[in-house]
Amino acid sequence: MAYIRTIEPGEAEGPVREMYEGVRARFGFVPNWAQAFSLRPAVLDGWTGLLKSIASNLPARTYELATLAAARALRSSYCSLAHGSVLADQVFDASTVTAIMKDGGPLEPRERALMAFAEKLAVSADRITEADVEALRQHGYRDEEIFDVAAAAAARCFFSKLLDALGVEADSTFNDLDPALRRALTVGRPVADVPTARLPDV
Repeated sequence: MAYIRTIEPGEAEGPVREMYEGVRARFGFVPNWAQAFSLRPAVLDGWTGLLKSIASNLPARTYELATLAAARALRSSYCSLAHGSVLADQVFDASTVTAIMKDGGPLEPRERALMAFAEKLAVSADRITEADVEALRQHGYRDEEIFDVAAAAAARCFFSKLLDALGVEADSTFNDLDPALRRALTVGRPVADVPTARLPDV
């Protein structure tokens, strides 16, 4: 599940147990990414707070598209699958997100520009120029929104790179996705083939 030692759900106590209970309440199981944070649960608290502050400034569609673009550029299957699934469930549908991953699908020109900016930031932020920012302005994005998109893409770099550096695979629950969508979203490491972890009751 990871290259480092992690705390098994059945052995979790104190803050780790609280963290596991929180994610179980949301997902119904303990995701692999949560177990990767088991040695430093306070870091996950900090990450969660940062993410909430960034996401609160953007419409869900914009946030998810920027995050998906960054995850794809980073070759993070875990984050691509997670956020692509959100888009398929809450904004579009499976076939539309599959098309977005292939050629942009039915996205508006301004959304294509947003994703291109997020991708460039994730791969080579030092190559972003004032012209790249001005292009977003020409599509109607305010400077505050450009900051928010940049923050979303930059934050994704932390989470995606951390999980991949530790060898964390996307949860096997992603195998239940529409096959075409799953293939399109699997841009790096394969999906795990082991059952998801369960948190035993006290």
